[in-house]
Amino acid sequence: MRLICIYLLLLCGNIFAQQDAWVYFTDKPQAEFYLNNPLEMLSQRALNRRAAQGIALDAKDVPIHQPYIDQVTASPGITVMAQSKWMNALHIRGTVADINALLALPFVEAVDFADNSLNSRTAQAQQQQAVTKNLDVSATFSYGTSANQVQMLNGQVLHQQDYTGTGKIIAVMDAGFPGVNTTQPFQRLQNNNLILGGYNFVQRSPEFYTGHYHGTYVLSAMAGFVEGQLVGTAPDAGYYLFITENSASENPVEESLWVEAAEMADSLGVDIINTSLGYFGYDNPNYSYTNADLNGNTAFITRGANIAFTRGIVLVNSGGNSGNTANPYITPPADAYNILAVGAVNATEVISPFSSIGPTADGRIKPDVVAQGVGSVVADTNGSIITASGTSISAPIVAGLIACLWQALPGKTNSEILQIVKQSADRYTNPDMQYGYGVPDFAQALQSATVTEQPEPGRVHIYPNPVTDTLIIALPQNTVNATIILFNTLGQLVLQQPLAGSQASVATEGIATGIYTYRIEAGGILKTGKLVKQ
Repeated sequence: MRLICIYLLLLCGNIFAQQDAWVYFTDKPQAEFYLNNPLEMLSQRALNRRAAQGIALDAKDVPIHQPYIDQVTASPGITVMAQSKWMNALHIRGTVADINALLALPFVEAVDFADNSLNSRTAQAQQQQAVTKNLDVSATFSYGTSANQVQMLNGQVLHQQDYTGTGKIIAVMDAGFPGVNTTQPFQRLQNNNLILGGYNFVQRSPEFYTGHYHGTYVLSAMAGFVEGQLVGTAPDAGYYLFITENSASENPVEESLWVEAAEMADSLGVDIINTSLGYFGYDNPNYSYTNADLNGNTAFITRGANIAFTRGIVLVNSGGNSGNTANPYITPPADAYNILAVGAVNATEVISPFSSIGPTADGRIKPDVVAQGVGSVVADTNGSIITASGTSISAPIVAGLIACLWQALPGKTNSEILQIVKQSADRYTNPDMQYGYGVPDFAQALQSATVTEQPEPGRVHIYPNPVTDTLIIALPQNTVNATIILFNTLGQLVLQQPLAGSQASVATEGIATGIYTYRIEAGGILKTGKLVKQ
């Protein structure tokens, strides 16, 4: 018996002998080359999205220096699990000694263990029980109509005006998409070539029509189409399908895979990312987060979401299904500063007990908005129309309508779109930690934004266009803090200049001939468009 006990103790001690960690690098030696040749790292569509929102390229866009990756990969006992150019980091696995040995490499800036007790700067992490995997959605019965979940948000008004997501691209990060390539509810997508691609990051495989059914349910809330039974909120948007979640286990590498997928989505020019996933407790309890970590800047996935937003992407995330548990709060990445966290209400707009609540550790309102996540209509992997519950479904319902709204308001930035959606919600002036800002009204969002988007004639006028030597910009009287920003077709910043007076001039003789995107901000007025330089 004593020998058996010793064996069990040794076994338990070795269960987590292999540790997960992130290794961060000091620099990117090839940054200048990539910034001068942006099509080597981003698609033209991605550059266009940046230019339209006045977002300059920076070192975060540059790939990790490959020789650094090669040397870490060749290091004894180290397995590279994922990489992030935004963080300039690799997710690695190995023993504590092998991981710490990487600090001897001159280009390694820091090592950060997933187990905080192994990081000298932190105290022992709070112990938590290993979680049972729950993907926040469960089928109930094979009947229903999707009308209520769309009409609750007044999404049908956008559809009636032919705003159905056309021209917008949504990336779906999830656990799998079986049946999407074979069943009737997704036939419209297939016939119109709206599945633009995807990747299985978990298996490192191009096969993404596999895995857990969760992603199929989520996608159907946006893109499913069976007339008279199910109409997704953005049936005509384009979609990339990325498997980042391993439904069989819970490990921080899934956060790193999500960030890697978000970087790919950015490079492909995606407009919106929907994530119906959240991370808090892990199979190794030493990796788990505490409520104090929900501060918008701790979890690796949360930090990745923050960077994705700075690239001009709208991020929509399920709030979580832990509202009726001992730990009822939202889970990363829903705590990110500019992610739209979505809670769940029933068909009569009453909050569901399972919908996770706020605030964040730093006191911010969460969730941001709510939508129907109880008895929502979705399609399963066999093509049957069923109902399911969870914030995993309320989030894509909102994400799809954001695509429709952005289609209607193409001149808006991602930040402006998020603010318009929040302001349309029924509790905007009196938010709380269950409903957030409440149920958004997309018809009201479109109407109010359209009014503010159309200033009085002559308030901001740019001429001549085409221009040769001097560009004139007419501004309203008493305008302060006006600025013009000019980008070339590669998304590179060509000119940024403050504007003074009611008629400002900008010298353009030194600018090469071609087509440019301009962005003028003047006293709360935003004007964007194309400029031809002759």
